[in-house]
Amino acid sequence: MTGIRVGYIGLGLMGAPMARNLLKAGFSVVVHNRSRAIVDQLVAEGAQAATSPREVATQVDILCTNLPDSPDVETVILGKDGVVEGARPGLIVIDNSTIKPETARRIAADLTPKGIEMLDAPVSGGQIGAINGTLVFMVGGSTATFEKATPLFEAMGKSWTLVGESGAGQIAKAANQIMVAAQMSAMGELLVFAQKAGVDPFKVVEAIKGGAAQCWTLDTKPPRLKEGNRQPGFKARMQLKDLKIILETGETYGAPLPLSAITADLFRQMVEDQGEGELDNSAVLSVLERLARVRVGK
Repeated sequence: MTGIRVGYIGLGLMGAPMARNLLKAGFSVVVHNRSRAIVDQLVAEGAQAATSPREVATQVDILCTNLPDSPDVETVILGKDGVVEGARPGLIVIDNSTIKPETARRIAADLTPKGIEMLDAPVSGGQIGAINGTLVFMVGGSTATFEKATPLFEAMGKSWTLVGESGAGQIAKAANQIMVAAQMSAMGELLVFAQKAGVDPFKVVEAIKGGAAQCWTLDTKPPRLKEGNRQPGFKARMQLKDLKIILETGETYGAPLPLSAITADLFRQMVEDQGEGELDNSAVLSVLERLARVRVGK
C-alpha cells in the first residue's frame, strides 16, 4: 500500500474509472461527487466518502479534480466549502479537467500564496483509456510538483509530459482537441461520402487505415458506428465546449484557427440544432447524414 492519501472530486465518465485505478494501485482514496450513486459504488470498492471538496482536502496529500468546465473548477477549488478552505500548505491539486488556460493559471496563482501546489493535467484517451489506465497526461506546473505526482500518473496513464508552467497543460490539451475534433469530422465526411457513392463505407475504412490515413479515430470508432452504437466515450457537448475554449484561446493569442471554426460549427449543429449533445463525439457524422439524406451503419 502506498502512503500517499489521494482525493478525487468529479466522478463522471472519466473521473470514476480514474479513481478506481488509484484504488487498484493501492492508494487510500477519498471521493466526492454531486450525485451520490457513484460515490456509494466506489465506497463499496474501498474508497472513503466526503461530503464536500473542503472535507476531501482536509484528509489527503494530493487532490484530483475532473469537472465539466472552467466555472466548475473555480467553484470546487476556490468557492464556498471548496478545496482551499480545507487545504493545508503542501497540498497538491491536480486538475484533470479540460478548461481555459487562463483559468488554470489564475487558480494556480491564487493557491500559491497559501502554500498549495497545482498542476493542470488534462487527459486524452477517452473513457476507454480511463478504464484501462492508458491515459495520456499533458501537464502544466513546476518540475518539483510534477515529480511528486508521478506515482498517480503511473496508476492512471501510459504517458505523462510536463509541457511547461501553469496553463501549458491546457494549451497542449486544446491542441490535442483541435486534432481530435478534426478527425471525428473528417471520418464522418468520408463515411457519408462512401455511402452516397454506393460503396460500403466500412470496407473503405479497412482499405485506407493501413496507409497515410491511419489514426486512432479510424482504428477505434468505425466498428461502433457500424453496429449503430453512438453512446458516449466522450460526449459531443463536451467536444463543443472544448472547441469553444480553442477558439477563444486562439483569439486571445492571435492564432488563426479556420479549420477549428468549421469543425465547431458542425458540433454546434449536432448539439444545439439536433439535440444530440449526449451522444459520442464520433456521432457528429449525423450532421452530414442529415444533409446527405443517408444513414451510415445500423
